[in-house]
Amino acid sequence: MGILTYKDDKFYMDGEPFVIVSGAIHYFRVHQDYWYDRLLKLKECGFNCVETYTCWNLHEPKEGEFNFSGMLDIEKYIDIAKELGLYVILRPGPYICAEWEFGGLPAWLLKYNDMELRCYDELYLSKVKRYFTELLDRLRSRLSINGGNIIMLQIENEYGSYGNDKKYLNAILNIYKELGMESLFFTSDGAENSMLTGGSLSGVLSTANFGSRPLIQKKIIDKYFPNQPFMCAEYWNGWFDHWGEEHHVRPKEEIIEDFKTFMNNDWSINVYMFHGGTNFNFWNGANHPGVYQPTVTSYDYGALLNEAGDRTEAYYKFREVLVEKFKDKVPPITAKDSEKFAYGKVCLTEQAKLFNNLDNLSKPIHVSAPKYMEDLGQNFGYILYRTTIKGPFDDWTLNIEHVHDRAQIFVNGVYQNTYSRWLKLENENKVRIPLDFNQNAKLDILVENMGRVNYGSKLRDRKGATGIKFCSQYSNQYHFGWDIYSLPMNDFSNLQFESVEDVKSIEPMFLRGHFEINDQPKDTFLKLDGFEKGFVVINGFNIGRYFDIGPQKTLYVPAPILKKGKNEIIVFESDKTSSLVVEFLDKPDLG
Repeated sequence: MGILTYKDDKFYMDGEPFVIVSGAIHYFRVHQDYWYDRLLKLKECGFNCVETYTCWNLHEPKEGEFNFSGMLDIEKYIDIAKELGLYVILRPGPYICAEWEFGGLPAWLLKYNDMELRCYDELYLSKVKRYFTELLDRLRSRLSINGGNIIMLQIENEYGSYGNDKKYLNAILNIYKELGMESLFFTSDGAENSMLTGGSLSGVLSTANFGSRPLIQKKIIDKYFPNQPFMCAEYWNGWFDHWGEEHHVRPKEEIIEDFKTFMNNDWSINVYMFHGGTNFNFWNGANHPGVYQPTVTSYDYGALLNEAGDRTEAYYKFREVLVEKFKDKVPPITAKDSEKFAYGKVCLTEQAKLFNNLDNLSKPIHVSAPKYMEDLGQNFGYILYRTTIKGPFDDWTLNIEHVHDRAQIFVNGVYQNTYSRWLKLENENKVRIPLDFNQNAKLDILVENMGRVNYGSKLRDRKGATGIKFCSQYSNQYHFGWDIYSLPMNDFSNLQFESVEDVKSIEPMFLRGHFEINDQPKDTFLKLDGFEKGFVVINGFNIGRYFDIGPQKTLYVPAPILKKGKNEIIVFESDKTSSLVVEFLDKPDLG
């Protein structure tokens, strides 16, 4: 398709001046049946390139076991882009941030206690090289030098925001070269002194990430890299949400004016995001700027295409700018937005209580002291710690030194309280289990992994609960002897459902219902009024988490996971619900 080079302050495609107009669409956040539609809309907006990260944690979910199928078929995704005449900017990481679980790093890395992440650690780099070998062997033929459409390859990601290990960055670059991935290499960092110096490499194109003031940002970049083309590798045209926050909405006038500035000056840009998509399953990440902040399910991001792939006002405004600049090179609009349908209310008529189904979901292991998920080879979901407290036992408070991220406490099956890593409980609010002689109590602690930290210094975010003890004014007594149930929540085939009884008390349970679709399925949005916290699985596909603290109030349901005829919906409610009815709407509510 063409080979990208640069000289002084300009890019060239096969020797001709070239302006990169790229948009970010992550293949792993979009159902594969919609890839063509989203990429076509990118093309018809006037963009000439698509950018995507790759997600190591999904491609290698267990060490040495790889997955490149379905929504992870990156080869197919890149081939569709080529079919549409789009170039590709590839950002393999290995760390990607992206508001994605653990920044794309696989959870099994955390079982290596002596391994240092994101630096020149030979053990870590050996794992990176194995992944890159598997990934890049599939993509080498798709490089532009081999007749493909991949024109740029990023080294790590925003590394200057984390470290300054040039030996490590060069090791990543050398792995690319050893694997025959000859391309135009680049780094991307925030336009700040330490970030630019920490994350850049001599002889490698340096790009900047920012969301405003391009004229000012260019002056900063030019101080460091005066003889390179100016490119914003992430122009943040919107933002993402955390649970419990307000929904982010950015005035479109600002981003349009910035985009005009780029185009009027022939500066290159990657719009982040052109289409955000969805953090399906348990794939959302979290931030930790002093307090833990998990990201919501929707990754709408205020992008040019919304979460369901529909064009927004910003899409048409950007297209107007590109039509003015490139004239008839911008193709006409032919792609249609998907039809939406309100399938209405569905009653959940069956229940499977978690505590009654533990042995149908998991086999316990017995340990002396509680262990993290990663110690048990578990990536996502929940983990249950069960023990018996034997009397006599004093009226001491239950303390948990490490709660990652939310622990519900039950005594003899009765809910007591919730401990979370972001909310400190005073001692008078903590659980107590006073017992007389000859009394025993069953203690269950259900812990949810709400998303590993994806940015900053707290990446080593192991999940579960450890350091469980009972405390008095003068004493701390650790409790030993636990049964642990790993609950990744990815197989519900053995659940024993029965008719719904009482759902008013706090008791984790699966609720199941069915609904019919008579025609070809359409996109829809699920609202769970009255439900408090959990996740939803439709026809075996986990559409993501819900949480009544908002801001997100609906979950996006792409049509390809639905089917004509009978459809199954399973809601796992970890807390309690005042309703047994969910509703499918034809419009989203993101708060």
